[in-house]
Amino acid sequence: MKPSSPDEADGGGRLLTSAAACMEVRWVQGFTNRNVGFVNHETICYPCGNYILFVDIETKKKTVLQCKGGRVGAFAVNGASGVVAFSDQKLNPIIYIYTFPGLVNWRELKGQAQLDYTLLAFSYMGPYLASYSSVPEFALSIWNWQENVLLCSKSQLGMTATSLSFNPLSWHQLCMSSESSITIWNIERSDEEHHLKPKPVQLPAEDGSQTFNQNPFFSHPDTQDAYYGPVLPNSAIAGLIGDEAELFRPKDDIQPSVHPTVHCWSATSDLYVGCEEGCILVINSETLETSLLHQKFPTERRQTIVQISPLISEVNLKKEGQEEGMERSVVLAMAFHKNGLYAAGRDGVVHMCQTKGSFYTMKNYLDVLEPITSLVFSPDYSRLLVETEKGSVYSYKPTSSEEVVKLSDASSSHFLSADFLTPGNKYCVSVAISGEVHFWLLEDGTCISKLSLNKQATALVCCPSSHSVAVGTKTGHVHFIDATKVKTPRVVHRVLLTHFSVLCLNYDEGGQYLIAGAAEGHIFILDARPSKLFEVLGYLVLSSEVLGLSTVYDKDTESVEVMALLCPADIRRARLEIFCLPSTLTIDNDECVDERGLLKEKVIQKQQYELDYPLSSAVRQKDGTIYGYCSHAPFICKYNLASKKILKDPTVVFSEERIQSNQSGRGFLFLSPNNQWLASVAEDGVLFIRDTVNLETFARAHCHSYQGGGIRSLAFSKDGQSMLTSGVEDGALVCLKWKMTGDDDIKEADEYWQSTLAVLNNSIYNENNVLKCMRDWHAASKSMLPLSSEKGYKEKLQKQPSVELTDEDESFINLNSVSIGEMTWMKQKIQKAIKEETEKFADKKKELKKGIKSLRKTIQEMMHENEQVPEIEKLDQQEFNLDAEEQERLQLESEQEVARVRKEIEMENLANCYLRDVLKQQCWDSMSVKGRAVKSFHTAYEVKNYPMKERGKEELETLEKVLQLKKIECADLKIRKEIIEFQLPTVSSKEEGEKVEEDVVADETTPIALIGSLSAQYGGDTAVLYPQMDLHTREQKINQIILLQDIIYRVKTAFNKEFDIVARQKEQEIARVKERNLRIQEILTQLDLQEEVWEPTLTDDEIPERVLTVQDSEIKVEKYLTPQQRAKAEMLAKLEMQRRLAAQDNARQRALNDMMDGVLEVKKEDILKMEIPPPPFISKPDTLWNEEEKKIFKEYEKKVKELNEEREKHRKILETELKKLQTAIQETTQSFDDTVCKLFEKKVKSEMVICQEELKINSLLYSLLLDEELSTREAGLHYFLEKKRKEKLSTAEAVQIARRQVDAYRETYDNLVAEDKILERGFRKEFSDVPMHLIDQLFKLYKRRPRAQKMKMHLDTANPYGDRPGSAKAYKDALAHLMRAMNELDNPENMPEGLDLPVWERFCSARRIKVESEQLVKRKALTLAEMQAFLQRRIEDDEKIKKDIDNIFSEVNLLQEQKMRFQLDLTVQFLLKQGQVELESSELIPDYTDAILINKSVIEELNCTIRAQGEKKIASMVECKDFSKGIFQLEWEHKKMKMQMEDLNQKARDIQTLRVSKDRQLFLNVLNYDSRVNHQVSVLEQTLGVMDKLHKEKVKKCQKIIKDLQKRISLKEQANYKLSRELQEMLVSVSERRHIFEAADTQPASEKIAKEHYQDIVQRRQLVDLAKGQAQEIAILQAEVARLRMKTFPALYQVEY
Repeated sequence: MKPSSPDEADGGGRLLTSAAACMEVRWVQGFTNRNVGFVNHETICYPCGNYILFVDIETKKKTVLQCKGGRVGAFAVNGASGVVAFSDQKLNPIIYIYTFPGLVNWRELKGQAQLDYTLLAFSYMGPYLASYSSVPEFALSIWNWQENVLLCSKSQLGMTATSLSFNPLSWHQLCMSSESSITIWNIERSDEEHHLKPKPVQLPAEDGSQTFNQNPFFSHPDTQDAYYGPVLPNSAIAGLIGDEAELFRPKDDIQPSVHPTVHCWSATSDLYVGCEEGCILVINSETLETSLLHQKFPTERRQTIVQISPLISEVNLKKEGQEEGMERSVVLAMAFHKNGLYAAGRDGVVHMCQTKGSFYTMKNYLDVLEPITSLVFSPDYSRLLVETEKGSVYSYKPTSSEEVVKLSDASSSHFLSADFLTPGNKYCVSVAISGEVHFWLLEDGTCISKLSLNKQATALVCCPSSHSVAVGTKTGHVHFIDATKVKTPRVVHRVLLTHFSVLCLNYDEGGQYLIAGAAEGHIFILDARPSKLFEVLGYLVLSSEVLGLSTVYDKDTESVEVMALLCPADIRRARLEIFCLPSTLTIDNDECVDERGLLKEKVIQKQQYELDYPLSSAVRQKDGTIYGYCSHAPFICKYNLASKKILKDPTVVFSEERIQSNQSGRGFLFLSPNNQWLASVAEDGVLFIRDTVNLETFARAHCHSYQGGGIRSLAFSKDGQSMLTSGVEDGALVCLKWKMTGDDDIKEADEYWQSTLAVLNNSIYNENNVLKCMRDWHAASKSMLPLSSEKGYKEKLQKQPSVELTDEDESFINLNSVSIGEMTWMKQKIQKAIKEETEKFADKKKELKKGIKSLRKTIQEMMHENEQVPEIEKLDQQEFNLDAEEQERLQLESEQEVARVRKEIEMENLANCYLRDVLKQQCWDSMSVKGRAVKSFHTAYEVKNYPMKERGKEELETLEKVLQLKKIECADLKIRKEIIEFQLPTVSSKEEGEKVEEDVVADETTPIALIGSLSAQYGGDTAVLYPQMDLHTREQKINQIILLQDIIYRVKTAFNKEFDIVARQKEQEIARVKERNLRIQEILTQLDLQEEVWEPTLTDDEIPERVLTVQDSEIKVEKYLTPQQRAKAEMLAKLEMQRRLAAQDNARQRALNDMMDGVLEVKKEDILKMEIPPPPFISKPDTLWNEEEKKIFKEYEKKVKELNEEREKHRKILETELKKLQTAIQETTQSFDDTVCKLFEKKVKSEMVICQEELKINSLLYSLLLDEELSTREAGLHYFLEKKRKEKLSTAEAVQIARRQVDAYRETYDNLVAEDKILERGFRKEFSDVPMHLIDQLFKLYKRRPRAQKMKMHLDTANPYGDRPGSAKAYKDALAHLMRAMNELDNPENMPEGLDLPVWERFCSARRIKVESEQLVKRKALTLAEMQAFLQRRIEDDEKIKKDIDNIFSEVNLLQEQKMRFQLDLTVQFLLKQGQVELESSELIPDYTDAILINKSVIEELNCTIRAQGEKKIASMVECKDFSKGIFQLEWEHKKMKMQMEDLNQKARDIQTLRVSKDRQLFLNVLNYDSRVNHQVSVLEQTLGVMDKLHKEKVKKCQKIIKDLQKRISLKEQANYKLSRELQEMLVSVSERRHIFEAADTQPASEKIAKEHYQDIVQRRQLVDLAKGQAQEIAILQAEVARLRMKTFPALYQVEY
């Protein structure tokens, strides 16, 4: 590691020395947006690549320090000590400490880091340095950099720190922050031992609110849920035991905190933290309390009046009080000053915050219009350094009104390329990737000016024949910059070659041509002279993308040979294409290019060579020698093409010589202007310069580092004195120069350029004059196509009568309407060529169109004629196709597309089939009982069975094992009971024995309520279950779950059996219905009735197998048949047709049809269908019939009458049978529906039973889970306890060690104190030879001490921390001051009179020893106090660990109590009947939170007491009722007697007034009145018999009359039928007339009637709703009356036993 100063003995900035030549760094430019620091009051420094640049603020002088180990890693500056520290990026990195301005390597700190250091920080007090390494250590280390000692180190695994800083007031504290956390580290010291103790800070939430997070491992909720067991921490629920259990928190409980970005220390040791959310926090470093100082930056902007340095572009600063919308308020930089806290961020404003107590004021101080990343004060706090995200650095003095100075205006991106401005000895130019062009002074690297192109650049090159610079961009543009005035460069021309990137640019040595290589393999040739306006001369197309260009200029012929390097991917070898650019290209360009701008082959004479290796770069000399850099192997190849013959098919050219390049990665080659030096660069960052004659390396320079991607570009100055290199990712631009300028090769290169310059001077002068006169280029300056050009062109074409305006012409016009400035040069040439061709061949195009139209008409006529000819003479459609090849191509494409689509469909079908098989295997084939349903016929009932899988072998074995275990437990319980009964005392009475036996019997028969389900009634065996009160162990609960699962399986199996019976019954019923429907269909056919027959079927839910089979009717598309299947189908159809034709030619069938209508047996139904043919004379009038005909007609009528009677009789029989069949179907299906309804009820109850069992299983599973959580919690507590015990051992050991060290140090201290006292006591003995009066004076002088040095308080300093020297330095300064004061006291002038000089010297020596002893005692006392404080902290840590152990013990005890309570407090499920739940609840589901479970006997006793009291009350009420009943009975008898008396009086009055008739007289006078009555009855019966006989005769007459009437009725019916037909016709006509009438003007009347009808309906609906509402209110009132009435009577509930 050597500085670049030439005064160093080792060569200063020399990168490599050799006997031939050596190079040194001339200057370095660049800024990588790293932290900048002050190395003293006036000098700043910052890293750039593998260099560190020191810049003097006043003089702008730069000094360069190079890192010999590669790229600079971590970086830190100590301005107070004038040192800089940095690490290199390599394996086992080293921290280097350099002094400034000497740049002496003072120390090299070698730690344990393996890969890299990420942070470095110097302490403000003392020689301490903090470092933080990256993976894999993540170690924070504290160094004493002056003594090169590692004091202590501690690892923080997984933490990626972003910033690190010491407390300015105490080096014992430092802060380290990451993107999400802040940790304050305390450095504790005990004598020579140092320890790091972290103190993490709890950050607030993103909204600024404070978060108070308890320890999740010991957090206890305020309420405990007794029903669900103890509430445990989340770590126990998650099953965590180890270290993860302590820090585990659910994702929902984690509240995102603020994200720190920067921090700084205050004058009170508080910590200011800026956050990404825009807030500023204040953290107390002792208590770690966090408070929010500021939420967001203010929107007001204020700024001091400043001016910008004239060398850079002006920064627009806002005036004070101006308001403007801010960007995202992210705090990125902070610095503390005596005036307040300076903060800045994304908004580009420097804010100053002043705090007074709990109030603060925020002011906007400075605005640089760029995001600020760093704020740094100088060591004397007089100057503020502002660093921006884009790389700019500003210097400002807050306490004065001086201007803001822009120290650096580096590019916002890395340097892309650089070149020397002609003549190459004064200025150079560089371009960044972002398109910023910088002009530098070659002497010292001063930035003269900057120009931004606002486009991403890809290449830069300077013209040899003028002061112009060409810059290629990613968009395909080439910008030409006027550099005649370096301070004010400007863009004078821009051309768009292509829409692809411009990969490379190259000028020939004479400055005639600019060769541009594009990404698509095109090479464009441009005139390099401004006088020709940088005209594009032409282009040529190469076979692949251009990797590099090399030119050779022939001064005699003024021609240029261009070599392009290609590397096609198909051959994996390099290819060279060489072409010549003659001088005629600029003189007569039209003869060298075609109408589209393509260079003609005969002009450029293009040659092609295939090389044996793939190359990444190649250069060519004038003698034809080519040097190439192999990209696969690190060597340089040499080719000679001068002796090669040019072949049509080029063969492979082999290299003549190969040498190792000693470089790594992809490399590039560059030739010096005189072709004597060959430079090679690669990704390792090393520059090699070789002699082109023997390819020997004579100079080497490590310009860049491999960590930064190596070297991107290299440029030789025209005189060969200097070189420019730019890095890939390090952002450095390095200028090198030869140190030995007197070398012959260097002189030769200078002479060569001087000779070339003499030739170019005239051209340079002329072209520069033209360049100065060119206007500035901007987008508006490009000529646009006039708007009238399109219209004019159309008019021109339309005026020509022989030319039609085609689509191609329209598209050309549309293209012309676009701005030429938006089109590439190639498109412009193509448009121009198209336009010329269109104008040239307009007549020819018209002739061709006419011919095509005529041919088209002829073909159409032929096709029409072809349609009219017979089928055998017709031609196929394809015969008229003139382009058969195109048709075949289209058919082939369609077939390929069909094949592709068919392949996709097949693959999709294959995927669907696989998915179907998987679903079928898992959901169908694996089920032993398939899921299906049974639906009723006439109702909506649907019952589904339970789909069930076959139980596996392991499951059955487990069940069998549990059952055997249960049997063993039952047998064991029975034996133990017998043993207990046998051991009972014999004195027990018989009654007690009977009581015990009854109890045992009662225990054996567990009631259903305690079982908790009704599964025993639905196929389950509950006898094997454990009692719910006895489930205490984990094994019992697991066995109970297995038994309950078996019960559920049995219940489902039992229900499935009944379901299968009902399903089979439905199939039978459907079969019966189908049989009856066949007969019903026959009857309906015979009766000629069009009734729909109900045909029941099974649905897909009832036959689920049907879903798995696809029917042909379900496929809606035509089935695709292969040619083989199609041929087979045609053959089968042909056979079927032959079979049908053969069946039609059956003589036997034809004879049967002719004789007996196709049947052998005549059925009764067929006979009834027969019609009796009428006689032939029926058509004649009745008067013309003879007797024979009348007789025949009577027989005909008789036969017809008999046939009709038979028909009517048969019809009635069929109708009766039809009704019977329909009734039977209805009855059977209704009976089945009742069965389904019962099965549905059984399914509901089975579901209830299954849910009951599943509820018990869930309760058991929850108890098992809680038991597991309790065990996990217990194991976690034991693990944590063991961990704390280990910590206790370590803390106890640390306490013992510290105590021993303190005791030993105290003993040393006591010895020193004793020795100091001995010195004081032995003073008089030592000077016993001196007189007494002199001894007293000497003793006073012996006790006299010089005054202590007072700290000078600089009240006017801007340093907020004051003077803060380190403790060691302060002690050394105080001791030096004391010794100087002692020298003054030892002066002989202070010697008492009469004292000899030797005695005075002896006295001074003794006093000095005493003073040194006192100082040593004081130093030891301070150290002892520090060690005692360290011991006290260790004791406190030990006590804290002890307290944690006690808390863990209490937690373990509490957990054990909870676990015991949980094991005893079981969850039992009861099955209670209605009436047994004594709860008052109006909710649907009662709340059992406050309910208790009591013994049944208590309720029974209470009910007995209530019943007895009720019986007493009833007896008294019955007695009262009987007494009242007696009173009512007496009153009723009294009323009865009064009524009887009134009745008797009424009868007496009736008898008195009764009239005596003749019948009453006979009854009174005749003795045998009954016989007289019997005689009368017999006479009446005879009369009745005669009347009955007469009635029968009259009935016969009436029947005859009825028959006649029926005949008349039939005749009338026929007449009525005719009339009904006529009536229908009349109704049709009437309806038509009504429609006509209604359509005429009856609409309003009908609407009025409809409206009135609607109002009536609405009124009736409202009345009905009102009646319903009143009825509901009456019902509610009646219920309320009943409820109130029931309150007056006792509520007696009937209790079931």
